[in-house]
Amino acid sequence: MTGLAHILAHVLPFGLVVARLAGLFIAAPLLSSIGVPMRAKALLVLALSAAIYPVLPASAQTLGDLSLLDLLPLAAGEILVGGALGALAAVPVLVMDSAGVIGGQMMGMGLARVYNPEMDGDADVLGQMLFLLAGGAFVAMGGVEQLFLALTGTFDHIAPGGISITQAPLVGLVALLGSGCELAIRVSMPIMGSVMLLVVVFGAIGKTMPQINIMSVGFTAKVLAGITMMALGTAAAGSAIGDAIHETVRDVCVWAAGL
Repeated sequence: MTGLAHILAHVLPFGLVVARLAGLFIAAPLLSSIGVPMRAKALLVLALSAAIYPVLPASAQTLGDLSLLDLLPLAAGEILVGGALGALAAVPVLVMDSAGVIGGQMMGMGLARVYNPEMDGDADVLGQMLFLLAGGAFVAMGGVEQLFLALTGTFDHIAPGGISITQAPLVGLVALLGSGCELAIRVSMPIMGSVMLLVVVFGAIGKTMPQINIMSVGFTAKVLAGITMMALGTAAAGSAIGDAIHETVRDVCVWAAGL
């Protein structure tokens, strides 16, 4: 019974470590994807927690007598840490879908929408492409590894159960959302500019030569112009996405280290 009591004393601290890692899998890009089986996520969280918990200081592996009501705020705070890291890192990836939606609507591809199980709703085809491009850049730049390292480093500053919900990075999240909206407009700007120019040209043609069916010709021309501008601007868009992901991951690591 003495050995069993010693093991049971570590259940609650270990559970808080699991909660902090689970928060990362709730909001982080790719890790929160429904394409990853739920069982695989649970096993990965438990495996990482089992690897982290033994190296924690002895003071972090002990908790006093806590009731269920006392444990719930602690678990919520732990989930907040991982969820905040994941949410901050997901901003530049998610705004790429918005950039594709803006460009697709300008090109007239709003009707060509498909069901996206990731967002449990319809998604624009161009938005899907940019979303996958941003996700690939996030993986290629080591974003997943950096998130795990940042989350692991938080245990050096805050023991399990040592954070509160009031420490949420709301200011940083609002700033990242603002920069993300700017990034979405920058990526979709070539499509918007070319389509708006075509609208002006076809408007002038429609007034001078009304016998031309502008509706049918204009739709095809807008799609071709948008796709052409998107292809020509792929390198610039990739550079902008890469810079945004790099800056976001750096800001996330700085915030985690300053807890």
